[in-house]
Amino acid sequence: MINDITFGQFIDTNSKIHKLDPRTKLLLLIVFIVFIFVSNNFLSLGLTVVLVVAAMLLSKIPVKMYLRNIRSILPIIIITSLLNMFYSGGGKVLVDWWIFTITSAGISRSVFMTLRIVLLILISAVLSYTTSPTALTGAIESLLKPLKWIGLGNAVHTMAMVMTIALRFIPTLIEETQKIMNAQKARGADMETGGIIKRVKALLPILIPLLISSIRRAYELAEAMECRCYNGGTGRTKYKLMRYSHRDVVAAVVSTVVFAGVIVLNIYSGAIYSLIF
Repeated sequence: MINDITFGQFIDTNSKIHKLDPRTKLLLLIVFIVFIFVSNNFLSLGLTVVLVVAAMLLSKIPVKMYLRNIRSILPIIIITSLLNMFYSGGGKVLVDWWIFTITSAGISRSVFMTLRIVLLILISAVLSYTTSPTALTGAIESLLKPLKWIGLGNAVHTMAMVMTIALRFIPTLIEETQKIMNAQKARGADMETGGIIKRVKALLPILIPLLISSIRRAYELAEAMECRCYNGGTGRTKYKLMRYSHRDVVAAVVSTVVFAGVIVLNIYSGAIYSLIF
């Protein structure tokens, strides 16, 4: 399961999505999240699905990489789906047993919420796979530049740097966790059998070395930054300047058209359903 977590990795395939300005990709991520939560029926959500799938294909990253992200949180998706299935009333009763009642509206709600969660994971993975941590730092700092007008310039740079370091070390910590687990299994540790309490206790020999390793890495990083005379964002210049291009304009126009389509489908979904069925 730990190997399925690939969030935070940057995979350079030189695709059209990679060539977009990182600020554009970050803003589009926010717009896509708005799409997902604004959609209130399957027609408008389906339009969002098409856009997300198109972004995945344009990134030229293997689909199995995206599916691994979904598999890593599959238990959460299943629990959310079941809760929405049992606690959503209305519609035709399909199953009525003991305290459990499953209705057609409950199943519809469960599928709808599951699609929302999956889309959130996929579109976040698109940004992670196609944007390097350095570019993401510059994008965050650039978009938050207006805060410098109220005296928060150094705070903006610090926050962007912290977020980038956190993303950068996600794959490293996952790899370190896997190494510790393999070492413990080689010593005879059993982490896959028994009840939940036994499994939680089996994690202690993993968490303690991982915590120590994380603290050691933090000290090494701090010393490396200090040796390179890092003193925050004051007076820093950039080697690569970010510039918008025609690709960013096209992406913005397409997103605007899709957003308008989502609004139209939200308003006129009843009429469209009656025409189709």
